[in-house]
Amino acid sequence: MNDVLRIQNLSKRFDRTQALADVSFSVPAGSIFGLLGPNGAGKTTLFSIVAGFLGADSGSLRVLDTDVANIAQLQGRMTILPQDAAFQRNVPIMEQLMFLRRLDGSDRVTAEREVHEALAMVGLGQHAKRGVHALSHGMQKRLGIAQAFLGRPDVILLDEPTSGLDPQNARQIRDLVKDMQRSRQATTVISSHNLAEIQELCDHVAILDKGRLLVAGSVDEITRQSRRLDVVMAQPLSAAERARLTAVACIGSIDEMAPARYRLTLRVGAGEADPVRAAMQAVLALDTAPRSMIEGSSLEDVFLAMTGSPGAPPNSKS
Repeated sequence: MNDVLRIQNLSKRFDRTQALADVSFSVPAGSIFGLLGPNGAGKTTLFSIVAGFLGADSGSLRVLDTDVANIAQLQGRMTILPQDAAFQRNVPIMEQLMFLRRLDGSDRVTAEREVHEALAMVGLGQHAKRGVHALSHGMQKRLGIAQAFLGRPDVILLDEPTSGLDPQNARQIRDLVKDMQRSRQATTVISSHNLAEIQELCDHVAILDKGRLLVAGSVDEITRQSRRLDVVMAQPLSAAERARLTAVACIGSIDEMAPARYRLTLRVGAGEADPVRAAMQAVLALDTAPRSMIEGSSLEDVFLAMTGSPGAPPNSKS
């Protein structure tokens, strides 16, 4: 898989604050890539450099093999939805989006067709002639998604696309991003404080803290580095069942996280080539069938372990 975004030794300082310090990672083509970090991690600074709003002090950043210093060459190939994106309140939505497409070089007929397609995909087709003031907050977020996916961009940057939304509207936005990703085959980079959302949406992530890169890679690789198995049973384990599990060589300990919820810490190299499989088989052999079994840490567990941060409010910036 080719990398559409390559960051090498990128640094940026604001007075005494080191916003980014020697950051290097790549974003694979076709991926939905999550950018995570607590307040002050450098996420917004990095987004701003990728979009050409800021210049880096040192290092290089290439998008689609183009140095962002020559960002005009990426016209129409990269779009961005800032967290605080705003539209003209009283200008019809159709006119605003067509204006953006005309700026990218589309002729009027093509621009009109593409705007109708984008609005239809986010469920706003019937609102094309209305002003933004007539839209709810959730509808305005969907309008932002339509703007970001307008035309055929190869790279799309979404900064906190679900911030401030209730769970139902946030789910709609996530579904839209996944649906449009499948239909457009673009590479989407999402910044978010919602760790469960990132784990659901993204296949690759990078975690920043205090301007430094802590880890980057596939979500699967990062979350499975911890050798553990989280198990939910239909009813609490009996003393005999716990004894049967602890007798398995690869199961080091069993911690009860909540009633009928257990965390099995596994030993690597305890006579089992695949300790996770052996532990699963031991759980399935119990008299009580498990309701679910999840291998490895959640992305939230990894994030908290690396940053020591309890997270940040969904509307805060970094």
